[in-house]
Amino acid sequence: MKRVSQVFLVAGIAGLVALLIGIIMQNPLLYKPVAVGAAVCTAIGLGAIPALKGYRYTAWIIAAVVAGMMFPASFTNWGSIDLRNKWLMLIIIQLVMFGMGIQMKLEDFTSVGKTGRGVVIGLMCHFSIMPLMGLLLTKVFHFEPEIAAGIILIGSTSSGLASNVMVYLAKANLMLSVVVTAMATMAAPFFTPLLMKLLAGTLVQVKVVHMMMEIIKIVIVPIGAALLHDFLKNATPKSVRLITVLFVVAALWLVALPLGWWDYLSAHVTSESFLQSIEIFGFLLSAVVAGVLYHLLAKAITKLDSIMPYFSMFGIIYFTTVTTAAGHDNLLKTGFLLFLCSVIHNAAGFFFGYWLGRLFRLDKNAARTVAFEVGLQNAGMASGIAASMGKLGTLGLPAAVFSPWMNVAGSILANYWRKRPVKEELSVQEGDFDVAKEVDVVAS
Repeated sequence: MKRVSQVFLVAGIAGLVALLIGIIMQNPLLYKPVAVGAAVCTAIGLGAIPALKGYRYTAWIIAAVVAGMMFPASFTNWGSIDLRNKWLMLIIIQLVMFGMGIQMKLEDFTSVGKTGRGVVIGLMCHFSIMPLMGLLLTKVFHFEPEIAAGIILIGSTSSGLASNVMVYLAKANLMLSVVVTAMATMAAPFFTPLLMKLLAGTLVQVKVVHMMMEIIKIVIVPIGAALLHDFLKNATPKSVRLITVLFVVAALWLVALPLGWWDYLSAHVTSESFLQSIEIFGFLLSAVVAGVLYHLLAKAITKLDSIMPYFSMFGIIYFTTVTTAAGHDNLLKTGFLLFLCSVIHNAAGFFFGYWLGRLFRLDKNAARTVAFEVGLQNAGMASGIAASMGKLGTLGLPAAVFSPWMNVAGSILANYWRKRPVKEELSVQEGDFDVAKEVDVVAS
C-alpha cells in the first residue's frame, strides 16, 4: 500500500510541474485536467509520508475545490441530473450526519454531569464568539449580502466531529469534547436560526421556523437514527418489542405517503405550520425505519460502523465540489478574501475559546478542548442549510472555503499541543478510552 502511495506522490509532483508549464503557456486544455490530476494524486500520495498522513482528508477537500474550479459545468449538472437538486443534497447531507452520528453514543449525553461546567462554557463560547466574529468580518470585508450571510451562517452552526478528532490528537479532554459536540448539535436547530435572524436578517431572508425545520431534517433525523442503532445494541427484549411496533407504524406511514396520504393531508390541513409539523413527524418516523434497518444490516456486516465515517467524508467532498462549481464566478472575485476571513475566523475561535476557558477557571486540557470546540465549525451543516434555501453558490460558498483551512489549522494546533502535554494530565483521561477508539477511525 505504501508503494502505491509513493507512486501517486511522484505522479502528483510531476503533475505540479506540468501544471506550471500549462499556466506559463496559458493553455487551459493542459493545465485544467493536470491540476485536477495533480491534486488527486497528491491526496492519495500523502499516505507515503507518515508526518502528512493526517492531512489526506484535507488534501481531498482541496482536490474537490480544484475540480469544481477547473470544470464547474461538469459538477453542476450530469446530463439531465441537477447535482444541486434540493432532495439530492438533503439525502447526501443526511448521510454525512448519519456517519457522524454513528460515532456518537447515548452515554455521551449522560456524561454532562461529569463535565457540566466545561459543557456550559463550551456551548456559551461556541454560540457567541463565532457568530459575532463572522458578523465583524462582514463589516470589515464588504462581501455581497448572501456571501456575507454565509460567513455568519458557518459561524452559527454547531461544532462537528473534526473537533473530536483534533482533541484526541492533542491529548486534551476527549470526554468534554464529545459531550460539547453532542449538545451543540442538539442545540443547533434552535440557536442557528435565531442567530441568523438576529445577525444576518438584513442580508438574506431568514424564516426562523422554516430553518429550524430544515436543521431538524438535516441533523436531528440522521443522528437520531444513528443513536437508535446504538440503543438497540443493548436494548432489553421489552424495548426491542416496543421499537418493532414503532418500526411497523413508521413503515406503514412512509409507504402510505406516495400512495396518496400526503396529497390527502395537503388538501385537508389548512394550517401551514401544522402541515410542517406533520412533515417533520414523518421525517422522525423515517429515522426510526432507517435506524432499525441499519442496525439489522450492521449485525450482518460487522465492520459497517467503522466504514460509515468514510461515507461522511465522501458526502462532504461532494458538497465541496458542487458548492465550488456553483459559486465558481463568485470565488474568482472573492476567493482570496474569503480565505483570509477563514484564517481570521478560525484563529479567533481558537484564541478566544482557549483564553475564555482559562478565564472561567477551566484546567489547561479543558481550555484546549474548548478552543477546538469553538474554532471548528460544522461546514456540512452550513452547506446543507444553504442548499435547502437554494443558495448553494452564495450562502454555501464560505463553508466550502472555510472547511479545508479549519482542517489544516486544527491539525497544526493539535500536533503542537500534542508535543506539549499538560504535565499533570499526560495521559488520556479516565473514561475517554472508549471514545478515543471511535474517534481514531476518523483520525486515521
